[in-house]
Amino acid sequence: MTSTQNEPITIFSAKKIITMNAAQPEATHVAVQGGRILAVGDEAEVRSWCKDEVKIDDRYADQVLMPGLIEGHSHLHEGVVWRYVYLGYYDRRGPDGTLWEGLKSIEAVIERLKEANTQSTDQEVLVGWGFDPIYFGERRMTVKDLDQVSTTRPIVIMHASMHLMNINSVMLQKANIDRFTDTDGVVKSDDGEPTGELQEFAAMFPVTKYIGNPFRTLGMAPESLQNFANICRIAGVTTATDLVNELSEEGISSLSKVTGEDDFPVRIVPAASGMLFGNDVDACLKTLDELSPMGHDKLHLGLVKLIVDGSIQGFTARVRWPGYYNGAPNGIWVVAPDDLDNIVMKYHQAGIQLHIHTNGDEATEAAIDALEAAITAHPRPDHRHTLQHCQMADVAQYRRMAKLGLCVNLFSNHIFYWGDAHYTMTMGPERANRMNSCRTALDHGVPLAMHSDAPITPLGPLFTAWCAVNRVTASGRQLGEYEKITVPEALYAITQGAAYTLSLDHLVGSIEVGKYADFCVLEQDPLAVPAEELKDVKVLDTVIGGRSTQQ
Repeated sequence: MTSTQNEPITIFSAKKIITMNAAQPEATHVAVQGGRILAVGDEAEVRSWCKDEVKIDDRYADQVLMPGLIEGHSHLHEGVVWRYVYLGYYDRRGPDGTLWEGLKSIEAVIERLKEANTQSTDQEVLVGWGFDPIYFGERRMTVKDLDQVSTTRPIVIMHASMHLMNINSVMLQKANIDRFTDTDGVVKSDDGEPTGELQEFAAMFPVTKYIGNPFRTLGMAPESLQNFANICRIAGVTTATDLVNELSEEGISSLSKVTGEDDFPVRIVPAASGMLFGNDVDACLKTLDELSPMGHDKLHLGLVKLIVDGSIQGFTARVRWPGYYNGAPNGIWVVAPDDLDNIVMKYHQAGIQLHIHTNGDEATEAAIDALEAAITAHPRPDHRHTLQHCQMADVAQYRRMAKLGLCVNLFSNHIFYWGDAHYTMTMGPERANRMNSCRTALDHGVPLAMHSDAPITPLGPLFTAWCAVNRVTASGRQLGEYEKITVPEALYAITQGAAYTLSLDHLVGSIEVGKYADFCVLEQDPLAVPAEELKDVKVLDTVIGGRSTQQ
């Protein structure tokens, strides 16, 4: 950070400031100089720092300030997906304010696609997203379904998890996928023909090779970045991740330029896609080193993301005995355990902080094993390796995490959106009740963050906190009451907790001297409303570096 001593000072006043700083939990005034926090306290304490004339900003005098919220696991293609056809089960609002109604049957999905096929004729491939067949029982989408939409235009439907897709017969042909394709994840019917469902990245690769990867590449385009930033701003988020980034020079250059603009309202933390580099760890390290000069105070580079397994609701996550509740076969290793051991060892030895996707408890065990071997061989204080999602971890696994100094970033939104399916179909009652075990993590001293994985679920940390506090599914089922956490604990997880997992807690996550002046402005005090109303607290503004995003 550069010196700001000669820059003007602004004092913000508020009805209440929730600082997330244990040494000073509350305040009424905060002084900002050069985008950083100069002083926090009551009016007299803050003014004592100001020797010269200062600007008093009382626009928030009747409102509540807390640190800018942090989305610790999201993806920039949240700003891209709205170019395509939304096919999700739940209502969803786009960045332009349009409300897309959720679709309650595969037949309704086909009808929306038919309508889109007649309207969006400017693209060679018709792309949809957000689809999830788990809500439709045993019914799965097939080639025959999508061929009702078109037998001449390629169609690609991304599932909500982004770990599966469905394609029509035209796309099967163009991707050269047929009965003789033996790639793991190419689903086939009893007669040996592909059904059009492709599970995980190896199976989907021929399709993404043909159409490109618009969700990833377009996410770095200025228009998409502005869409993403607008979604963050509305949700009170001032720091957000892109937790799988291909690190192309062109893309990072665009990201650096756009985020560096004065009025860009969010700090971005991209993580390199370890999957893209595979076993070639040296190539990833070299790329990170070459691109590091493009980083700045609103673009923080250096993390690496690994993906071990798939999606629980897609039945591609790796789970331990007794397996899936409905008898489905076990999932797919995106990275096999032996390869994972070697890859983790190399990144850890190089000093990289890893964020590792594990959904099933078997995948979590493999990740912990790999990390334990690396940490034992090359002890490194404060490594902050973080398990992402980590939905089915049990108490014994949390004990191991604590011993190794690991962090977790739990997908609490999953409780609402897929909790019922996990209870009745994928995991069964006992394991579903322990999913996303925030209470267990905290009780065992494992640093905790929580996330939306946007666009998998809508970006909104207050909703995510509500999920962890109330643990209520979409049907109203109480899921694992003993895993509830308190409102203060949940708010900490979406601010200082998330900042810790990103190794940015010295810069963001609390309102205290020296940190960036990033604030979330709320209509109500989230600590005072009933816990069940936490998700309804209105975000009125966000402030980044002392600058209102509404200016």
